[in-house]
Formats: sequence, structure tokens, C-alpha cells
Amino acid sequence: MIIRGDKVNKKISYILIFAIFVSVLSGCTNKTSYTKYTETFFDTFDTVVQIVGYTESEDEFRNYTKIMHDRMLELHKLYDRYNDYEGINNIKTINDNAGIQPVKVDKEIIDLIKFSKEMYFKNKQRTNIAFGSVLDVWAKYRDEAESNPENARIPSMEELQAANEHTDINKVIIDEINSTIYLEDPNMRLDVGAVAKGYATEIVVEEIKKEGFNSFIMSSGGNVKAVGKPLDGSRDKWGIGIQDPNKDIFTDDNKILDTVFINDLSVVSSGDYQRYYIVDGERMHHIIDPDTLMPATYYRAITVITPNSGEADFYSTEAFLLPFEESKKMVESKDGLEAIWVFPDGSVQMTDGYMKLSKTYGNATSNN
Repeated sequence: MIIRGDKVNKKISYILIFAIFVSVLSGCTNKTSYTKYTETFFDTFDTVVQIVGYTESEDEFRNYTKIMHDRMLELHKLYDRYNDYEGINNIKTINDNAGIQPVKVDKEIIDLIKFSKEMYFKNKQRTNIAFGSVLDVWAKYRDEAESNPENARIPSMEELQAANEHTDINKVIIDEINSTIYLEDPNMRLDVGAVAKGYATEIVVEEIKKEGFNSFIMSSGGNVKAVGKPLDGSRDKWGIGIQDPNKDIFTDDNKILDTVFINDLSVVSSGDYQRYYIVDGERMHHIIDPDTLMPATYYRAITVITPNSGEADFYSTEAFLLPFEESKKMVESKDGLEAIWVFPDGSVQMTDGYMKLSKTYGNATSNN
């Protein structure tokens, strides 16, 4: 389903909103041969995907975005852990065959699993795609809370610890020669939610650039990838607004924490305000600390900026799951990775590189 115009799906309340309109969807422009167009669809990765770009004609823009939409649909089906699709072996197929047999899969799945394992082992081993059994426990309680908020509960530690016995990523076996994935543990479940959306966005963006689309932003539920510069004759950089986690996207007028000005970079956030439920006045969000098996409490939100959208997706979660000194050290050890941390008390910290891109904290503009 593709929706054009100003219609807003209720799913937005459960995802991170990047207010692209801050300097992309508004403002005066000089006359050029390019026109700005927008496309929005809601049927991939359980989120809102918006594409804003400049082309010489609407037909050209619609042709590009149709290719992007079709490709996102393909990747959505491959990375889906909840639904079956005729003729497709996907993440759900792998989970269904845990402890039974290897599953032959497309190259996009092999590459995603390989990427996720490599990123896990070369970092702090917090963002684990084999953590699905624990996340399933939390999802069950979150679903129950949404159905009956007055009886919202948290899982028992015994239940969480039992699930955590089945999260050894070494038991995710990749056979590139035979194009198979096998889960050695029959109770293991893959959950690629921390990486799949950004990874898919990177694939789609790189493919459409080869087709000639070179001035656009793709926002996949807030996982933003900016390509080139806005061809409006007046700006050299895209402006991406970052939501203030302490503000409501629908009711607060001043909901923007900061605006960053970028070219050919990805901007991705993780926060405690996206998917959560309330128990005894406390927010139980969806980013679970693998050490405590409880929602991480170091920050309200983290936003990372780096060229690759798949890596940005991973690092936003990884940084969120580490105490600040470790998180900052990890970010600063990566070339081209910048971040801003928002703490529970509302204070912020940021890397020097982030400050150079920031309107609020560094006086950056769309032309510097």
C-alpha cells in the first residue's frame, strides 16, 4: 500500500520519527530544472517508509520509488520472522527449522546473517541476532499489556534466564557454499530487528543510485539515508531533524532536539520511547540489556551518524546498551561514526564530529 500526501498511519506512534520537514519539506527554493517529490508507503518492515527527492519529472521520481518499494517488499519478506510467504525461505523458515535441518536461503539472508555475526564479534557483543528467545518473552508481556494495561506485568527472571540459555550466536551456522543457515539449538530464535531495516535500506539505496537517482532521502521508520544534496538551487546539505525523546511527536510544538546537516550519510536512533509499555509507572521498552535481561536504562535515546545504514542501525543499538564511557569509547574508535547521547535527566553528550554537523550545538547550516 502506497499513500501519498499528508495521511499518517497510526503505526507512527510506535516508531522513531525524524522530522525531515525541518529543512527538507519546507522553505523557499530557487528555480531549478528539478522538482521535489515525496512518496510514502507503510507495508514494509512494520513501519513508515518515506522517500523525498529531486528529479526533472514526476514520472522519473515515481519510477525510481516504485523500484525502491518493490525491492523493500522483497527484503521485508526475506527478513520477516513472523510470516510465511509462498516459495520463500525467510528468517521465520530458519527459526521453524531450528535443531531440525539447515535451510537454503537467498544471498540477501546469508549476507545479513554474516554481517550481523561479524559486527557482534568485532564490537562489544551486545547486539545479538540470536537473542530472539528472550525478546519473544518480552514481546508476549508487551502484547498482554497492550490488551489489558491495568494488568501489565514484567516477566519473571526465571523465565528470562531460561530463554537466555538459547542465545549462543556461535550456534548460528552459515554455510556459504550450500547457501544454508542452521540453528543448532532447537529453542533458538533469530531476531534481526536491530539490523534488518537499516541493512535493507542500504541495499535499496545503493541499487537505486546505480539507476541514476542521486538526490534523495530515504527514511525507513526513522532510519534515514541521505544521498547527494537537495537539488533546489539553494542548499548544499540535507537537514535532518532528530526527535526530542522527552517530547510527544503529536502534541508538542517544539519536538525537535536538534537538526543535523549531511550529505551521503545515515542517521539512526535508538530510544526508550518507541515500543514500550508501563508497569507501576515505569517504562518497559524494547531494547533489552543482555546482561540484566531487562530494558536498558542508561539513556533516553542515542542517535548515530555514519555512511552505511546497516552499520548505523547496529551501532545505535550497541551504543544504547553500553554505559556512557564504554559507549563513547566504542563510538570514537570507529572511523566516520558520530553520536549524540540523551540521558534520563535530559542532559546530552556528543562526539566532536557530531557537533560539526549540528545546528543546535555546533551552528552548522545547510551550506557549510
